[in-house]
Amino acid sequence: MSTVLVIGAGGVSSVCVHKMAMNADIFGDIHLASRTKSKCDNIAASVKERTGQDVATYEIDAEEVPAMVNLIRKVGPSLVVNLALPYQDLPIMDACLEAGVDYLDTANYEPKDEAKFEYKWQWAYHDRFKDAGLMALLGSGFDPGVTSVFTMWLKKHKLKSIRQLDILDCNGGDHGQAFATNFNPEINIREVTAPARHWENGEFVETPAMGKKVEFDFEAVGPKNIYMMYHEELESLAKFNPEMERARFWMTFGDEYIKHLTVLQNVGMTRIDPVKYQGKEIIPLQFLAAVLPKPESLGETTKGNTNIGVIATGEALDGSGEKTFYINNICSHEAAYEETGNQAVSYTTGVPAMIGSAMMVTGKWTGDGVFNMEEMDPDPFMDMLNDHGLPWQVKELDGPVGF
Repeated sequence: MSTVLVIGAGGVSSVCVHKMAMNADIFGDIHLASRTKSKCDNIAASVKERTGQDVATYEIDAEEVPAMVNLIRKVGPSLVVNLALPYQDLPIMDACLEAGVDYLDTANYEPKDEAKFEYKWQWAYHDRFKDAGLMALLGSGFDPGVTSVFTMWLKKHKLKSIRQLDILDCNGGDHGQAFATNFNPEINIREVTAPARHWENGEFVETPAMGKKVEFDFEAVGPKNIYMMYHEELESLAKFNPEMERARFWMTFGDEYIKHLTVLQNVGMTRIDPVKYQGKEIIPLQFLAAVLPKPESLGETTKGNTNIGVIATGEALDGSGEKTFYINNICSHEAAYEETGNQAVSYTTGVPAMIGSAMMVTGKWTGDGVFNMEEMDPDPFMDMLNDHGLPWQVKELDGPVGF
């Protein structure tokens, strides 16, 4: 059994900590810290009620490296699980290096003053972690995370090489709100309003945000509009699958979401540069995030399913020519809430965070340095998905996607 320290107390953290407590044979001692200790206490109380397991809680500013180092040394974990904001990745990695402990996160670092999603800042830590004999695992959520593992499982078991890849993220849930985001509003809106980028013929091609829309019929959801956008796993997938001719990421958005977001953009509420108001500087997007419904508050009212997966086309492993496979997971918002008190968007990220942590603390995934999910053996991770609430299915399609 291992000791783990989880940083952050949003919906993803809540799911991850609940699932860790449900696997006490792996995670024997769970510690939870965030800027707001009361949020940690609420999660700990829910975990105690649902599982009987105790979770120790702390208040911490994850951007204060000395304070983080002191907390890590006090707790003595074998792994720090970073489920805080992406802005905090680098200081938490610095603290892990100083304290001598392994690191895991679900989303790559991005600077506060620019919506730029790149791994370069964290990949630059590779030698430091390697020299320290420590492991850092990046992007152990669903996308990035499970979608990367799905891709590498197909490459291990079905395809010799991948020519085209499309990641399809569908949230078919309805939370009953006029406008709300299903994960951190600030991160969500920064992602959606950034220019779209996709990999094609050895380089990234940039197009206007939300500029390409097609319809796709999702099992257990129905027909939905999907929009091409940029997501960080495209960068790592392109790096570790250099033979790919094209890779794209698609996400569903309803008409009401698009309408509200367009208005908010037009009036300047999605800006990430400071503006002066009554003698104080505020970031409009941060203010908007403060007044929107909290994602963790949407669990009880959200109904429906998510359907997230990848469609890959390439040379078949058995030598039978080019084939196309679709591998995906369907997750019920209602079932996720019943089990953990959180909706499926948090669930589909929090469960892979737990599984990635289990891979590290049990020694199934090892290494010195900074690693992406594509570099690890997909099989044990895939097995745990089936056993811990995110079962997957794979089927052969008639041919490549036609859009």
